[in-house]
Amino acid sequence: MITDQELAKQIIAKRIAKELKHGELVNLGIGLPTLVANYIPEGVHVIFQSENGITGMGPMPEPGKEDVNIINAGGQYVTVMPGAAFFDSAFSFALIRGGHVDVTVLGALEVDEEGNLANWIIPGKLVPGMGGAMDLATGAKRVIVAMQHTAKGQPKILKKCRLPLTAKGKVSLIVTELAVIEVTKEGLLLKEIHRDTSIEEVKSLTEANLIIPDDVKYMDV
Repeated sequence: MITDQELAKQIIAKRIAKELKHGELVNLGIGLPTLVANYIPEGVHVIFQSENGITGMGPMPEPGKEDVNIINAGGQYVTVMPGAAFFDSAFSFALIRGGHVDVTVLGALEVDEEGNLANWIIPGKLVPGMGGAMDLATGAKRVIVAMQHTAKGQPKILKKCRLPLTAKGKVSLIVTELAVIEVTKEGLLLKEIHRDTSIEEVKSLTEANLIIPDDVKYMDV
Protein backbone atom coordinates (compact mmCIF):
# COMPACT_ATOMS: atom_id res chain seq x y z
CA MET A 1 0.00 0.00 0.00
CA ILE A 2 1.39 3.41 -1.00
CA THR A 3 0.58 5.81 1.83
CA ASP A 4 2.39 9.01 0.81
CA GLN A 5 -0.28 11.15 -0.88
CA GLU A 6 2.09 13.28 -2.94
CA LEU A 7 3.89 10.20 -4.22
CA ALA A 8 0.55 8.58 -5.05
CA LYS A 9 -0.51 11.62 -7.08
CA GLN A 10 2.78 11.64 -9.00
CA ILE A 11 2.39 7.95 -9.86
CA ILE A 12 -1.13 8.53 -11.15
CA ALA A 13 -0.21 11.61 -13.19
CA LYS A 14 2.89 9.99 -14.73
CA ARG A 15 0.94 6.91 -15.78
CA ILE A 16 -1.93 8.87 -17.30
CA ALA A 17 0.51 11.03 -19.26
CA LYS A 18 1.55 7.88 -21.13
CA GLU A 19 -2.04 7.40 -22.32
CA LEU A 20 -2.07 10.67 -24.26
CA LYS A 21 -1.31 10.53 -27.97
CA HIS A 22 0.36 13.00 -30.30
CA GLY A 23 -2.06 15.64 -31.61
CA GLU A 24 -4.89 15.02 -29.14
CA LEU A 25 -6.96 17.82 -27.61
CA VAL A 26 -6.98 17.06 -23.88
CA ASN A 27 -8.88 18.60 -20.97
CA LEU A 28 -7.52 18.23 -17.44
CA GLY A 29 -9.97 18.52 -14.55
CA ILE A 30 -9.14 20.47 -11.40
CA GLY A 31 -6.90 19.03 -8.69
CA LEU A 32 -4.88 15.89 -9.34
CA PRO A 33 -5.53 15.78 -13.13
CA THR A 34 -3.68 19.07 -13.64
CA LEU A 35 -0.42 17.31 -12.68
CA VAL A 36 -0.57 15.24 -15.88
CA ALA A 37 0.69 18.22 -17.90
CA ASN A 38 4.02 18.01 -16.07
CA TYR A 39 4.79 14.47 -17.28
CA ILE A 40 4.08 14.37 -21.02
CA PRO A 41 6.68 12.08 -22.67
CA GLU A 42 9.32 13.74 -24.80
CA GLY A 43 8.30 13.94 -28.46
CA VAL A 44 4.56 13.75 -27.71
CA HIS A 45 2.72 16.99 -28.44
CA VAL A 46 -0.79 17.28 -27.04
CA ILE A 47 -2.94 20.41 -26.87
CA PHE A 48 -4.38 21.09 -23.42
CA GLN A 49 -7.74 22.82 -23.14
CA SER A 50 -9.14 24.48 -20.03
CA GLU A 51 -12.87 25.17 -19.83
CA ASN A 52 -12.33 28.71 -18.61
CA GLY A 53 -11.12 29.49 -22.14
CA ILE A 54 -7.62 28.29 -23.10
CA THR A 55 -6.20 25.94 -25.69
CA GLY A 56 -2.46 25.38 -25.64
CA MET A 57 -2.14 25.36 -21.87
CA GLY A 58 1.30 24.40 -20.56
CA PRO A 59 2.54 23.00 -17.23
CA MET A 60 2.41 24.85 -13.94
CA PRO A 61 5.00 27.66 -13.71
CA GLU A 62 8.05 27.55 -11.51
CA PRO A 63 7.61 29.31 -8.15
CA GLY A 64 8.06 33.05 -8.60
CA LYS A 65 7.35 32.95 -12.34
CA GLU A 66 3.54 32.96 -12.15
CA ASP A 67 1.51 35.24 -14.43
CA VAL A 68 -1.55 36.40 -12.48
CA ASN A 69 -3.53 36.66 -15.73
CA ILE A 70 -3.12 33.01 -16.72
CA ILE A 71 -5.01 30.45 -14.62
CA ASN A 72 -6.79 27.20 -15.28
CA ALA A 73 -10.41 26.35 -14.46
CA GLY A 74 -9.44 25.55 -10.87
CA GLY A 75 -7.82 28.94 -10.32
CA GLN A 76 -4.26 27.56 -10.39
CA TYR A 77 -1.49 29.43 -12.19
CA VAL A 78 -0.50 27.79 -15.48
CA THR A 79 1.67 28.56 -18.47
CA VAL A 80 0.76 28.64 -22.14
CA MET A 81 2.58 27.16 -25.11
CA PRO A 82 3.47 29.01 -28.36
CA GLY A 83 0.31 29.34 -30.45
CA ALA A 84 -2.05 29.20 -27.45
CA ALA A 85 -5.48 30.80 -27.81
CA PHE A 86 -7.81 32.48 -25.32
CA PHE A 87 -11.60 32.66 -25.72
CA ASP A 88 -14.80 32.93 -23.72
CA SER A 89 -16.54 30.13 -21.85
CA ALA A 90 -19.29 29.84 -24.48
CA PHE A 91 -16.76 28.91 -27.16
CA SER A 92 -14.90 26.65 -24.73
CA PHE A 93 -18.04 24.65 -23.93
CA ALA A 94 -18.94 24.52 -27.61
CA LEU A 95 -15.66 22.63 -28.10
CA ILE A 96 -16.54 20.27 -25.26
CA ARG A 97 -20.23 19.71 -26.10
CA GLY A 98 -19.45 19.44 -29.79
CA GLY A 99 -17.32 16.35 -29.21
CA HIS A 100 -14.00 17.98 -30.15
CA VAL A 101 -12.14 17.02 -26.95
CA ASP A 102 -10.32 13.72 -27.46
CA VAL A 103 -9.58 12.97 -23.81
CA THR A 104 -10.65 14.38 -20.47
CA VAL A 105 -8.92 13.46 -17.24
CA LEU A 106 -11.19 13.85 -14.22
CA GLY A 107 -10.93 13.22 -10.50
CA ALA A 108 -13.57 11.09 -8.83
CA LEU A 109 -15.24 10.40 -5.52
CA GLU A 110 -16.59 7.07 -6.79
CA VAL A 111 -16.53 4.96 -9.95
CA ASP A 112 -18.41 1.70 -10.45
CA GLU A 113 -18.44 -1.47 -12.56
CA GLU A 114 -20.59 0.12 -15.26
CA GLY A 115 -18.29 3.09 -15.77
CA ASN A 116 -20.57 5.45 -13.85
CA LEU A 117 -18.86 8.50 -12.38
CA ALA A 118 -19.63 10.45 -9.21
CA ASN A 119 -17.30 13.38 -8.65
CA TRP A 120 -19.19 16.53 -7.83
CA ILE A 121 -21.05 16.37 -4.50
CA ILE A 122 -21.30 14.64 -1.14
CA PRO A 123 -24.83 15.36 0.15
CA GLY A 124 -24.77 17.64 3.17
CA LYS A 125 -21.33 19.08 2.40
CA LEU A 126 -20.66 22.51 0.94
CA VAL A 127 -19.06 22.18 -2.51
CA PRO A 128 -18.34 24.67 -5.31
CA GLY A 129 -20.73 22.92 -7.72
CA MET A 130 -20.71 20.77 -10.83
CA GLY A 131 -18.41 23.00 -12.89
CA GLY A 132 -17.71 21.52 -16.31
CA ALA A 133 -17.48 17.87 -15.19
CA MET A 134 -20.87 16.78 -16.56
CA ASP A 135 -20.20 18.37 -19.95
CA LEU A 136 -16.69 16.93 -20.11
CA ALA A 137 -17.69 13.40 -19.12
CA THR A 138 -20.47 13.42 -21.69
CA GLY A 139 -18.75 15.31 -24.51
CA ALA A 140 -15.19 13.94 -24.51
CA LYS A 141 -14.37 10.95 -26.69
CA ARG A 142 -12.49 9.25 -23.85
CA VAL A 143 -12.81 9.73 -20.08
CA ILE A 144 -9.87 8.80 -17.84
CA VAL A 145 -10.40 8.91 -14.08
CA ALA A 146 -7.43 9.98 -11.95
CA MET A 147 -7.93 9.20 -8.27
CA GLN A 148 -6.39 7.53 -5.26
CA HIS A 149 -7.59 3.96 -4.83
CA THR A 150 -9.22 4.50 -1.44
CA ALA A 151 -10.47 7.31 0.78
CA LYS A 152 -9.71 6.90 4.48
CA GLY A 153 -9.17 3.21 3.80
CA GLN A 154 -12.53 2.74 2.08
CA PRO A 155 -12.80 1.61 -1.56
CA LYS A 156 -13.70 4.19 -4.20
CA ILE A 157 -14.15 1.65 -7.01
CA LEU A 158 -17.55 0.20 -6.23
CA LYS A 159 -20.11 -2.27 -7.51
CA LYS A 160 -22.50 0.67 -7.81
CA CYS A 161 -21.96 4.36 -7.07
CA ARG A 162 -23.76 5.60 -3.96
CA LEU A 163 -23.27 9.34 -4.53
CA PRO A 164 -25.19 11.42 -7.09
CA LEU A 165 -23.84 10.69 -10.56
CA THR A 166 -21.95 13.10 -12.76
CA ALA A 167 -22.26 10.86 -15.83
CA LYS A 168 -23.56 7.38 -16.55
CA GLY A 169 -21.43 4.77 -18.29
CA LYS A 170 -18.85 7.24 -19.62
CA VAL A 171 -15.60 6.23 -17.88
CA SER A 172 -13.09 4.48 -20.17
CA LEU A 173 -10.09 4.00 -17.86
CA ILE A 174 -9.38 4.25 -14.12
CA VAL A 175 -5.84 5.03 -12.98
CA THR A 176 -4.93 4.93 -9.29
CA GLU A 177 -1.59 4.71 -7.50
CA LEU A 178 -2.10 0.94 -7.31
CA ALA A 179 -3.63 -0.06 -10.62
CA VAL A 180 -4.76 0.66 -14.16
CA ILE A 181 -8.28 -0.63 -14.76
CA GLU A 182 -10.14 -0.58 -18.08
CA VAL A 183 -13.93 -0.34 -18.18
CA THR A 184 -15.24 -2.97 -20.62
CA LYS A 185 -18.68 -4.33 -21.52
CA GLU A 186 -17.85 -7.40 -19.45
CA GLY A 187 -16.76 -5.40 -16.40
CA LEU A 188 -13.60 -3.91 -14.91
CA LEU A 189 -10.43 -5.37 -16.42
CA LEU A 190 -7.27 -5.15 -14.30
CA LYS A 191 -4.52 -4.27 -16.78
CA GLU A 192 -1.62 -3.15 -14.58
CA ILE A 193 -0.56 -2.95 -10.95
CA HIS A 194 2.17 -0.96 -9.22
CA ARG A 195 5.35 -2.86 -8.32
CA ASP A 196 4.82 -2.10 -4.64
CA THR A 197 1.44 -3.82 -4.48
CA SER A 198 -0.08 -7.16 -5.48
CA ILE A 199 -3.17 -8.39 -7.26
CA GLU A 200 -4.50 -9.64 -3.93
CA GLU A 201 -4.07 -6.23 -2.30
CA VAL A 202 -5.74 -4.43 -5.21
CA LYS A 203 -8.68 -6.86 -5.00
CA SER A 204 -8.97 -6.35 -1.24
CA LEU A 205 -9.14 -2.56 -1.67
CA THR A 206 -11.69 -2.70 -4.52
CA GLU A 207 -15.37 -3.35 -3.85
CA ALA A 208 -16.17 -3.94 -7.52
CA ASN A 209 -15.47 -7.29 -9.12
CA LEU A 210 -12.27 -7.30 -11.19
CA ILE A 211 -11.53 -9.37 -14.26
CA ILE A 212 -7.99 -10.69 -13.76
CA PRO A 213 -6.22 -11.72 -16.98
CA ASP A 214 -3.11 -13.91 -17.04
CA ASP A 215 -0.90 -11.07 -18.29
CA VAL A 216 -1.33 -8.30 -15.70
CA LYS A 217 1.65 -5.97 -16.18
CA TYR A 218 3.48 -3.56 -13.90
CA MET A 219 2.75 0.16 -14.27
CA ASP A 220 5.45 2.03 -16.17
CA VAL A 221 6.03 4.99 -13.85
